[in-house]
Amino acid sequence: MKYNLLGNTGLVVSELCFGTMTFGGQEGYWKPIAGLGQTQADELIKCAVEGGINFIDTANVYSAGESEKQLGQAIRNLGINRNELVIATKVRGRMGVGPNDTGLSRYHILQSIDESLQRLEMDHVDILYVHGVDPLTPLEQTMRALHDVVAAGKVRYIAVCNWPAWMVMKAQGIATQNGWNKFEGLQYYYSLAGRDIEREILPMAKDQNLAVMPWSPLAGGFMSGKYTRENEKNAGGRRDSFDFPPINKDKAYDIIEIMDPISKAHKTSVAAIALAWVRRQLGITSTIIGAKKVDQLKDNIHSTTIQLTDDELKQLDEVSSLPQEYPGWMIERQSGDRVLNK
Repeated sequence: MKYNLLGNTGLVVSELCFGTMTFGGQEGYWKPIAGLGQTQADELIKCAVEGGINFIDTANVYSAGESEKQLGQAIRNLGINRNELVIATKVRGRMGVGPNDTGLSRYHILQSIDESLQRLEMDHVDILYVHGVDPLTPLEQTMRALHDVVAAGKVRYIAVCNWPAWMVMKAQGIATQNGWNKFEGLQYYYSLAGRDIEREILPMAKDQNLAVMPWSPLAGGFMSGKYTRENEKNAGGRRDSFDFPPINKDKAYDIIEIMDPISKAHKTSVAAIALAWVRRQLGITSTIIGAKKVDQLKDNIHSTTIQLTDDELKQLDEVSSLPQEYPGWMIERQSGDRVLNK
């Protein structure tokens, strides 16, 4: 396991981050993904930590808070030093039936962080992500509230999920202008079947030295190797009941057909190849993986040992490439006379 700096923070995190979306969830929205009890959660946290992972991701909305509870309990059950881990959780999603039980208002942020800390039984989290856009709350209010939870010692750093690049930069500008804490990292969907963040998000991250933590690097399990053109209906994967995130399945099958011989050459799984590709992309800090079984988690951890050849990377890049969009193709065309000779 290798370790990378998390943006501008000086914090060092493992190149894989263990996501706990599978914890809890006997009913409700997350049931198709979750469903694990405390014993299973303990086993997975133990495997992750023994595999060198020091970065663990959860969210208040995962199983209506049960994921946070099980994570905190697992750390205590296993006798792990909490200070040896980097713990991230999130705020934005609906946590009750009331009109203010969701969003990024000051009211909801302050309420949510206190409730998350109670469930985790911790006095702080290391990273708090805003888990999506709130169109009803001014960015100034959101950024001030996030600054205040850091100043109060309840959160070490703030980060963002699923915002457009322009909104992230607007928020960073507001924070800079007021001397508030800024976002230090980005958590976005990124996989061989979904490379959209290469258009705006990754260039922004490079320019601002923001950490990038991809979620769903296996495209909701579609790139795990279970799904093929011949076996889509009976694959037995999570997408059978929870078809998310959206992907172009015809293109994804083309990618899988390229990954299959590569995986055989490396004597590993298709999933490990998909993870190895994400890990190799420029600007990636820590790739978020999830699992329901220990052997699945071990296979994901094993992916860090795979070194794809230049030819293999070229094959994967070509079959998964994004179609050019405006103004990207115009920028490329017009930039030809501004390349320095080396």
